[in-house]
Amino acid sequence: MSAAEGPLVVGVDSSTQSTKALVVDAATGRVVASGQAPHSVSSGAGRESDPRQWWDALCEALSQCGDAAHEAAAVSVGGQQHGLVTLDDRGEPVRPALLWNDVRSAPQARRLTEELGGAKFWAERTGSVPAASFTVTKWAWLAEHEPEAVSATKAVRLPHDYLTERLTGQGTTDRGDASGTGWWASGTQAYDEEILAHVGLDPALLPRVVRPGEVAGTVRDSHDLPFSKGTLVAPGTGDNAAAALGLGLRPGMPVMSLGTSGTVYAVSRRRPADPSGTVAGFADARGDWLPLACTLNCTLAVDRVATLLGLDREAVEPGTAVTLLPYLDGERTPNLPNASGLLHGLRHDTTAGQLLQAAYDGAVHSLLGALDLVLDEDADPSAPLLLIGGGARGTAWQETVRRLSGRPVQVPEAKELVALGAAAQAAGLLTGEDPAAVARRWDTAAGPVLDAVERDEETLTRIAGVLSDAAPLLERGTAGS
Repeated sequence: MSAAEGPLVVGVDSSTQSTKALVVDAATGRVVASGQAPHSVSSGAGRESDPRQWWDALCEALSQCGDAAHEAAAVSVGGQQHGLVTLDDRGEPVRPALLWNDVRSAPQARRLTEELGGAKFWAERTGSVPAASFTVTKWAWLAEHEPEAVSATKAVRLPHDYLTERLTGQGTTDRGDASGTGWWASGTQAYDEEILAHVGLDPALLPRVVRPGEVAGTVRDSHDLPFSKGTLVAPGTGDNAAAALGLGLRPGMPVMSLGTSGTVYAVSRRRPADPSGTVAGFADARGDWLPLACTLNCTLAVDRVATLLGLDREAVEPGTAVTLLPYLDGERTPNLPNASGLLHGLRHDTTAGQLLQAAYDGAVHSLLGALDLVLDEDADPSAPLLLIGGGARGTAWQETVRRLSGRPVQVPEAKELVALGAAAQAAGLLTGEDPAAVARRWDTAAGPVLDAVERDEETLTRIAGVLSDAAPLLERGTAGS
């Protein structure tokens, strides 16, 4: 292995199911070392994880990186958004973290929206309308169902905040991740005292919001990580904002991320406020905005359908009039938290491969339905759609996105874009550069472009019709069963 040309930095991606760490040459973007370790998520009605597993996974991932991690001059953590981490007076978790895909707080989301001025108030104040994913709704759920846990809570953090604080000993967050809580006002770019008072959350329990480009702290020496004491720690951010950094996004470039959740987003100069609730008006990690729409059911839901059918995930067959809405975990876009999967149009001659293709179509339809709302009006409709995430390298996903979007599709060759974005943020601390400019210098978005094909309007219209007709059934879902 050749020597690094510049200082080394570490980028971390603490996602829903695992934590990855990359050691990157800040001069060239070359990945010098990497590591990964899993953590568990509960099943059943809720989705919870023990934050201490995230820390253990980070330690293991860095251990796999060897000496290169110890040589790093700066580190940054990108993490899954929205998760509610409650800590006691010793900094230990009061209970497992409530994760973004825990939809038990859907009633609290509806109630908060109604109690504080309606959807328009929330969209204008925070940039987003509360959904079950948002941290503010999880706090309201916890206060209602586990008041003893709320009483024991002396600090409230997001997943990336928790890991950063374990590194530095200081409670910090950034504007990108804070904007997904529901208690950070996008207009003033500060915590919203009215909302916090309404849900009974003392702002003193929240972390300081670090500015883009500011040093969040330095690595302390009372831990077992292979970092040198004094290593710079960047603000970190949420996973989608980190991926936007990792791609070096410029305004108007559309992104579709295919992972446990599916997302579509783009950087914008304009502060978003969508009262329909479809678009979350997130901040990015630089100073611009990151309007984003998210689905709960993406690669895992489609893989589950493939498993039920006894098929490989690529074993799709064309020529189907069957519709499958793969809302296996309830859904956020469209906002149907009580929904379950729905199958319509089954015939004697329907094949298993056609059913699987219908699952792909249903998942992609949800994402494309939100893409036009995410993009500014002046965005180029012919610009390539950047396809990232675990599903992006699957042929069936690529071809489904091409056929239903009618856009050219670009698949960046760079992997682990969340960790790369975190690494670019860490590198920016050392060089004084905009992290997105660092990523563009690293050429992280480079990759093959698949030409546009004619948009499959017939399938899009059919799915939209089934969704509309089935809305009362989907809204009722399996609640009360």
